[in-house]
Amino acid sequence: MPKVKTNRVKYPEGWELIEPTLRELQAKMREAENDPHDGKRKCEALWPIFKIAHQKSRYIFDLYHRRKEISKELYEFCMDQGYADRNLIAKWKKPGYERLCCLRCMQPRDHNFQTTCVCRVPKHLREEKVIECVHCGCRGCASGD
Repeated sequence: MPKVKTNRVKYPEGWELIEPTLRELQAKMREAENDPHDGKRKCEALWPIFKIAHQKSRYIFDLYHRRKEISKELYEFCMDQGYADRNLIAKWKKPGYERLCCLRCMQPRDHNFQTTCVCRVPKHLREEKVIECVHCGCRGCASGD
């Protein structure tokens, strides 16, 4: 006989401290997903979604790794429940990727000439001073900026 699934999730200790911020970011995400994208390019319609996903991941990363305000159990719970991007946070821990905006910006297969995104180039090395990433709308996430 199949196992009956329930929606009861046991929240770890400290969840009540971060829940309001995460709920607020989820509401913003829902709003960005339902926002009409008339007059925008196809890629521009996704930029707010990438930005909010980055904010959620950065919020949890900062609470655990920088400020040490949440427990490992709560951090792992947030990762397992999809509140943060585990792969993006893993890159933030490595030198040179502390300010990475999204994982698509560092994948050479997604760009011309098999290089990284233009937002990964430090500002002092750019020909154009104001640029936007095609994938996520980032204006510069190089560590040297």
